Amino acid sequence: MNAAWNEAQALEIVRRHDDREGPLLPILHDIQATFGCVPIEAIRLIAGELNLTRAEVHGVVSFYHDFRDRPAGRHVLKLCRAEACQSMNGEAVAQQVLERFGVGWGETAPDGSVTVEAVYCLGLCACAPSAMLDDEPRARLDPTVIEEIAREVGR
Repeated sequence: MNAAWNEAQALEIVRRHDDREGPLLPILHDIQATFGCVPIEAIRLIAGELNLTRAEVHGVVSFYHDFRDRPAGRHVLKLCRAEACQSMNGEAVAQQVLERFGVGWGETAPDGSVTVEAVYCLGLCACAPSAMLDDEPRARLDPTVIEEIAREVGR
């Protein structure tokens, strides 16, 4: 369970990295691990503490797809969108997943059960199309595997 935004706790995270060179990424990871996302309040705080502009911090947050501006669902399903998966019917499988869960890319189902995200190569090219459910790889996605995933996330 993620903590609610707390400026004092976020400031403690930033200060924990005072002695590091290039502390922005470790701070962002710790902020997201604590609060489930990197909220706009954190961007302001980090920018002020590291003497960066908010645009610089936002640029880093928005560059890396793993950082979120709102907490994810109880489960995170990452679908591979890279070439090997695309060549193995990945686009059709992706559309089946999005329709099955009733979400778009990067969205969380209304009941908060699952967030579906696009990723670009999970390193499972020989087993394409592939996905990662809560850090557990899933290979050779087809309607049967999609239904297994749906049962696991409670949909």
